[in-house]
Amino acid sequence: MAKKTDGKKADRKKVKENNGKMSRKACEAEMDKLQTELCRLQEWVKQEGARIIVVFEGRDAAGKGGVLKRITERVSPRVFRVVALPAPTEREKTQIYAQRYIPHFPAAGEIILFDRSWYNRAGVERVMGFCTPDDCERFLRIIPNFERELVDQGIILIKYFFDVSEEEQDRRFRRRINDPMRQWKLSPMDLESYTRWWDYTAAINDMMLATDTEYAPWHIVEADDKRRARLNCIAHLLSVIPYKKVPFDKPSLGKRGKRPKDVPERPMFSHFVPKKY
Repeated sequence: MAKKTDGKKADRKKVKENNGKMSRKACEAEMDKLQTELCRLQEWVKQEGARIIVVFEGRDAAGKGGVLKRITERVSPRVFRVVALPAPTEREKTQIYAQRYIPHFPAAGEIILFDRSWYNRAGVERVMGFCTPDDCERFLRIIPNFERELVDQGIILIKYFFDVSEEEQDRRFRRRINDPMRQWKLSPMDLESYTRWWDYTAAINDMMLATDTEYAPWHIVEADDKRRARLNCIAHLLSVIPYKKVPFDKPSLGKRGKRPKDVPERPMFSHFVPKKY
């Protein structure tokens, strides 16, 4: 009887967790598993010379930064590289639109994570009037062929869009306003996006309709629940890349040489950090 009761308690706990907020402990346990797989993916990418581009787009305050932090915190920055370009310079404004993104594309053995991408043209630039309607229309017409060429050249291209509700974005913006450790996240563009919710909605719909293709589809991440959004996104990323576990040959550390008599046991310097804690 005890076993059945324990089982029922576990089932109730699971249902409660699925219907409500996911506990930090449960999230971290799953994240550990996913980050282990990201390390395995990393070794496969290096061995195979794979080239991967992952595009992260989404509403402001949707949690792109959080998932990027979780993807990269246990892997090598030489393999996983985040690219977050600032506003274009006056010179870059005169270039072909995609030109400033291309130098950041991956070589063999690299995964490039674009924290916003060339899709700025169909989003913030369109809504804020930083490009003309003709510029945006041309972009939406050309970009599917651009992405087809990337895929035909052997690049694995994955595109995510993080979506939040009006209510959740409002809550996160207000939290940023009131939290000194989050205020740096609140930019003038964020405030503009808040007042132009429906303009962005129209732009997002047009972007999806024009650029969701069989060879480079959009994957929507429902992001009102940050913990589940991070787990779902990383799990999906791992599922769409055909990586395999690369065997690890454990090296031998060997033996340390003996300390010479004239070498101090520890380096002798005059300035040490105070032991405040």
